[in-house]
Amino acid sequence: MAENYDVIIIGSGPGGYVAAVRASQLGLKTAIVEREHLGGICLNWGCIPTKALLRSAEILDHANHAKDYGLVLEGKMSADVKAVVARSRGVSARLNGGVGFLMKKNKVDVIWGEAKITKPGEIVVGKSSKPVVEPQNPVPKNIKGEGTYTAKHIIIATGARPRALPGIEPDGKLIWTYFEAMKPAALPKSLIVMGSGAIGIEFASFYRSMGVDVTVVEVMPTIMPVEDVEVTAIARKQLEKRGMKILTSAKITKVEKAADSLTAHVETADGKVQQITADRMISAVGVQGNIENLGLEAVGVKTDRGCVVIDGYGKTNVSGIYAIGDVAGPPMLAHKAEHEGVVCVEKIAGLPNVHATDKSKVPGCTYCNPQVASVGLTEAKAKEAGRDIRVGRFSFAANGKAIALGEDQGLCKVIFDKKTGELLGAHMVGAEVTELIQGFVVAMNLETTEEELMHTIFPHPTVSETMKEAVLDAYGRVLNA
Repeated sequence: MAENYDVIIIGSGPGGYVAAVRASQLGLKTAIVEREHLGGICLNWGCIPTKALLRSAEILDHANHAKDYGLVLEGKMSADVKAVVARSRGVSARLNGGVGFLMKKNKVDVIWGEAKITKPGEIVVGKSSKPVVEPQNPVPKNIKGEGTYTAKHIIIATGARPRALPGIEPDGKLIWTYFEAMKPAALPKSLIVMGSGAIGIEFASFYRSMGVDVTVVEVMPTIMPVEDVEVTAIARKQLEKRGMKILTSAKITKVEKAADSLTAHVETADGKVQQITADRMISAVGVQGNIENLGLEAVGVKTDRGCVVIDGYGKTNVSGIYAIGDVAGPPMLAHKAEHEGVVCVEKIAGLPNVHATDKSKVPGCTYCNPQVASVGLTEAKAKEAGRDIRVGRFSFAANGKAIALGEDQGLCKVIFDKKTGELLGAHMVGAEVTELIQGFVVAMNLETTEEELMHTIFPHPTVSETMKEAVLDAYGRVLNA
């Protein structure tokens, strides 16, 4: 007889394991199905290990510019790439074990294998088609295996995988995805990065810090196309100042492979084609949802462009089946997945006043050097929406803390509704902005007005003062510029 649960979650990434913890807290008998590694892509191959790599790159950058701070370090600093990668993998392994601990602590059963929904309320778990890969601490003791399981509520949290362009598919040797880029056996001398979204730019930034000759090719007119153009212009200038080559309004039409290098044919907006030869190439042209082999078609779950269609609470069109995170569509961010997981489970549990996920208030962060962070509408999108707006800006060049840090190239930009004072968007580039953007996210969530922000006391000296000054600038009251 099949074991029964209140909630079964397929996938243990940030959305899945957080949903499992919250379900258990609410008294629901919960199980989570995982086929490969606890913590999913984010913890094992995405958010966390890339930040460990970028931290090493940041320290190396600072060391190589020690003279700017009055410090003497003999010779040019260099990286031991094997040690850098080992540190990154160690960080992932530590957190991977932490997810196992959380499952045990919260009495969530872990079902090891690959799940398929056979009908609403039932899954069959078979042997995984994926090997259990490192970093994988010993499997938790609360483990179950192949078989049939039932639950009134099934949540799909299977995440996403790298998208491949026809004819330019990653091969693991010359053309990498983020999997190979994250643990190179040796540093290439030259690298092409195809795509300048968060993944592409972060890896481009890391490898440039490691001394690699990096060329970024982006099909759109600007890098980081979802960001405000003013912010990306500053980011591009700083990246190019670091020696990165960036081609926008350009696309790779063909790749010719040699024994240990490749040549990309790059077509620019004017129709001209140039050839760029490099040791390796990273394909960073986005991701696609893992919707295959889940039985969705058989049970009638609606999908669109490779993702499961849901409402603001994670519900699909089939009763008792839900989806959260990357598999449920953009923005494909770990923190969005976590929030969707909590909202979904709280709605299932019948908690009062559960608010649907508001995607307009999901912040985005890119951890390149310089960092980029944003929330809400860009200036262009606000105008497209017909909003009458006020725009405020404040440069890091006028901020005492940024100058003291030696990080004075940055900008804080805010967009308000002129009639209501509603904060519509905030966009930042510069030192530690990924840590600062949450201030604007909280303000938007609390429906804070410009007056309330202007009457908030920001500590001095901090880079956060740029946030208040940008608000003041939108209303003609800036104090330090």
